[in-house]
Formats: sequence, C-alpha cells, structure tokens
Amino acid sequence: MTSPLRIVIVGGGSAGWMCAAALARVLHPARYNITLIESDEIGTVGVGEATLPHIKTFNDLLGIDEAQFMRDTQATFKLGIEFRNWGRTGDRYIHPFGVFGEPWGGVDFQHHWVRAKQAGHELAPFQEYSYAIAACRRNAFEFPNTDTKSIRSTYAYAYHFDAGLYASFLRSWATQRGVRRIEGQVANIGQHAQSGDIETLTLKSGEKIAGDLFVDCTGFRSLLLGTTLKVQWEDWNQWLPCDRALAVPCDRAGEFTPYTRSTSQTGGWIWRIPLQHRTGNGYVFSSRFLSEDLARERLLGALDGAARAEPKLLKFSAGRRVRTWKNNCIAVGLASGFLEPLESTSIFLIQAAVIDLLRLMPTPESAGRIDPRLVAEFNRLSDIQYERVRDFLILHYRANHHEGVPLWDHVRTMPIPDSLAHKISLFESRGHVPFYKDGLFSRDSWLSVLFGQGLMPRHYDALANAVPIDDLDARLRELHARIASNADAMSSHSEFIAHYCGETSSRATQTSAAAS
Repeated sequence: MTSPLRIVIVGGGSAGWMCAAALARVLHPARYNITLIESDEIGTVGVGEATLPHIKTFNDLLGIDEAQFMRDTQATFKLGIEFRNWGRTGDRYIHPFGVFGEPWGGVDFQHHWVRAKQAGHELAPFQEYSYAIAACRRNAFEFPNTDTKSIRSTYAYAYHFDAGLYASFLRSWATQRGVRRIEGQVANIGQHAQSGDIETLTLKSGEKIAGDLFVDCTGFRSLLLGTTLKVQWEDWNQWLPCDRALAVPCDRAGEFTPYTRSTSQTGGWIWRIPLQHRTGNGYVFSSRFLSEDLARERLLGALDGAARAEPKLLKFSAGRRVRTWKNNCIAVGLASGFLEPLESTSIFLIQAAVIDLLRLMPTPESAGRIDPRLVAEFNRLSDIQYERVRDFLILHYRANHHEGVPLWDHVRTMPIPDSLAHKISLFESRGHVPFYKDGLFSRDSWLSVLFGQGLMPRHYDALANAVPIDDLDARLRELHARIASNADAMSSHSEFIAHYCGETSSRATQTSAAAS
C-alpha cells in the first residue's frame, strides 16, 4: 500500500492557513498528510484587509458559512475600489466589481459610448453605466440577483476583513479537519545530497519533521525557496518604486462605504478600508520621494477617527521569485513575491497559487520523483498572474497628470514593460482592452482606470456603426435610467451588515437557537 504524501507547510498567516484549509478540504486524508509549522513568536504582516471577488469562490469551496465568517472576521462587503486624485487633483473614479454597460450587436459597450460621444451626443460620464459603481456611490449593498437578465446581476462582491482574524478563523477550521499544527521555529533544513530536495526540517526544540512536498509561507524571508534553494529575486522597483508602508487602525467614523478608497499623495497613496469594528488605514510611499516622518504625519492627519495604535512600518520591494516551484518546494504568498496592495491582489495571489497547486498536486505514488511538467506548468501560471497584476498596477502610475510632482513625474515618464505599452496603444488607437477568461483584470477593470484617469480612444470599433445612431442614443438613456432606478431601491450597506452579520444578527441567531 502506498504511503500518504507528506505535505509540510512552513508559516501560518493568511498564506499558510488558506493553503492548509484548501488542501484539507479537497485532498483525501488517507492519501495526504498535512502539517503546518508556525511560531507565535514570529509576527505576520497581517495588514491586508481588502480582497477581490475571487475570495468568495474560495470560501465557498471550503463550505464556510458566510455570515458566520463575516462576524468572526468583522467583515464588510466590497463592491469596488475608489481612486481619488489619481489622474488629476479632484478626480474621482471607481474600479467596480462589475461590468460597464451591455454589449450591443456583439460589440463591447465602450465602443458604443465612444461613438456617441464623438458624434456630439449629451452623455452621462462613462462611470455612470456601471451598476456596481451606482451602488458604491449610494453606499448601498444587496446580493447580486441570480437572474442573469436583470441589471442587478451585473456585479460581484468581495470583503473587507481583519486578516489576522481570518487566519485564526481558518486555523480553527483546518485543524478541526485534520491539519496537524506544530508550534515551533525552523532551525535547520536538511536536503538530499544529489537532488537538493528538502527532506527534513529540524525545529529549535530538536523535533525533526520529514516531508515529501514543502510549501514555503514564511513571508518576505522566503526561508525555503529563497534562502535554501537559492531561487533568485526579480526586482520590479524600476516600475513600482513604492518601498514602504505605514499602517494604522482607527475608530470607525465617516462613511460606511462598500468600497476601499485609495487617495494619491505627494509620495505615494493612502488607503482606507472600513471594517465593522474599526477602519484600516495606510500610506504606501517611496522612500526616494518622501521621508517616513512626513508620511506618518500625513497618514495620521488623514484619519476619520482616533488612531488605535502607533503606525506600523513595513519595508518591501516590488518583485517576485523567478520560479515559485523548485524541486519539491512551492512558495505561496510573500515568499513568492510582493506587489503593493493598490488593487487588493495579495490574498488573490495566495488563492491562485493554492488552487493551481491543487490542480497540479503530485500523487503519493510520485513521492521523490515529482513530474517536471507539473512544476513547469505551475511556474508558467504564476508568471502570468504576477505579470498581469504588475502591468495593471503600473498603469495607475503611468496614466497620471500630476506635473511638477517628483514621484508622479518619474512614473509618468519612465520606460514601461512592452506588454503594458501594447495594451495602452491598443486602447488609444481603437478602444480595445484585454479580455481574459481566467485570472485578474480583464475588460472592465482596464476600462475603469483608462477612462477614469483621462485616457480616451481616438477611434472605436467600426462594427459599432451597425447600431443606428438614434437607436444608440435611446439605448444609452434607457440603460442609464435603469441603473439609477434599481440602485436607488437598494438597502444601505450599514443596514445590510447589521441585519446579516453584525451584532444585531448575532444576537438574533443566539435567541433563535436558545428558543429552539
């Protein structure tokens, strides 16, 4: 009988426990043993609080009760990200988790809108043709309609949550389902003399842990993949110069928004993330263009409520490991790479790596001889994810108009990757944007930033001319009115949270349980 494949995850936090939970949910316990090593003495970054809609798919995979998860992590709903002052001072646009308009005659909506605008028609701004944006601007939330013909089905949602509480939630969930947790710190790593594969981990306590497949979730240290297996770091600082972040929670105050906010500043940008019990805030900046003291002063001056702690400083460099799987070791999360949290991608990149690992998981029969084709495919998929996110983040900086401000002059005029230059050129010439079936940031995401920061196509797809111009004008007006009237009827975000997953809903659930 074949022995179970021994999977050893090193490091907890969001990365380690998301990995452990997914493996425990999908893999058969008779064929796979899962062990996670973490130390409470080693802190985690733990400031990531904003997510993308893919996280709901992940939670659904685990079979997690959404309302309970939201109560336990103090979560709120998220329909998009608002960007203030990114194109020019005073600008405001939203990257929605939903579509812009409708395709007519098989042609994407932006081409019809550009055609009408070039014809001199009086149009609502492009942003007003997104249902998700209409909900955001009303601070409203309801679950998307399951009827795909309804305008209320044209959006998705994510969450804001406390990342530390989420890791604790998953730790409890995973250990109840067979994941073995070991408290300890790795002191020595034993490798096979010929292949270089990792064979054992010796803890400071002297305990020795053997494994067949190792998952590196040790954060920026990248203890296994980087330090031990010597996988090189590819630096992307030439395109993403921000290398510091100050993070601080404050009392909940101000608007209880169903969206994250990013506001550009002299040396970077400030985030605002509303949770049920507090608001998360941070200043991402470049140490070349702004001092830590001045960043701290400006961050504290931008808070809605009283600060609950001293700002925590994080130092980082944008980039990734040139391979995320080498030998019998896979890196997940910060151990594989880091891209600033401008578009809330950190937890998504963890999730994508975990799902790809599940799809390409070696079998117990292959222990000691992992198929190199699995490794190559995992690395190919990881490259795609990181490079797509990289290009999308760079676009925000590139498409700014803050002339005379050193950081913003630098990023507006710097050389950019050829892949991004091609995307911008294609949009400017014909209004086309990327469309990906899988992964991050396809059509509507790109449109939100391109139009939101003032870029405009010179031409549109000629196929849009098939719709009579008078008919087009009527369709645009009807769509705009339909979006507004439906969004006006939505519940407020605060009311929805209170009834669905807030303290009121928790007390009601407890009362009902006691009565039964």
